[in-house]
Amino acid sequence: LITGKEDAANNYARGHYTTGKEKVDDVLDRIGKLTEQCEGLQGFLIFHAFGGGTGSGFTSLLMERLSVDYGKKSKLQFVIYPSPTIATAVVEPYNSVLTAHTTLEHSDCAFMMDNEAIFQLCKKKLDLGRPSYSNLNHIIAQVVSSVTASLRFQGSLNVDLNEFQTNLVPYPRIHFPVITYAPIISSDKAYHETLSVSEITNACFETTSQLVKCDPRHGKY
Repeated sequence: LITGKEDAANNYARGHYTTGKEKVDDVLDRIGKLTEQCEGLQGFLIFHAFGGGTGSGFTSLLMERLSVDYGKKSKLQFVIYPSPTIATAVVEPYNSVLTAHTTLEHSDCAFMMDNEAIFQLCKKKLDLGRPSYSNLNHIIAQVVSSVTASLRFQGSLNVDLNEFQTNLVPYPRIHFPVITYAPIISSDKAYHETLSVSEITNACFETTSQLVKCDPRHGKY
């Protein structure tokens, strides 16, 4: 775990140009040590927020450097996108636009989520009155483990990270799939509900199962 004395204070420029520049060599050094221990490096999974200073500024700097050092390796992002109504900082839209623009060329696939949509899932589907961040993280962990399940278990579908891009990305720059997850049921109901494959598939196409607050029926977000 790499720590610092100060953060980027929700400022993209601080994360990218000032405090980020001081830390990036330490981070790359540590990543280098880890990759040397790998027998067959598949790629990188990068978890960050679009709204914060470190999440936007430092990540875009790091991804630029990763592209230089590990050019052919795939980079998948798991991104917390700013929610339409819940925000922790006023400057989230600026940070998001800047980091989306910078990482567009360096990322192979970015899985979007936002806190508001996951809060709604917890309230409506898991019957939690006041969801905490650990509840949200549980859902995100489920999604991430589903994405990497094919790497960890035997099977013929999506065998490596490159196949994800083949199946999910129509054009290199349009690499932002909307995540939906089904079934999400509270533990009380789980034992007496039977779900067929068609029901789960249909649930995946409902806007209530999405981890991003947008309406695909409008065709653009």
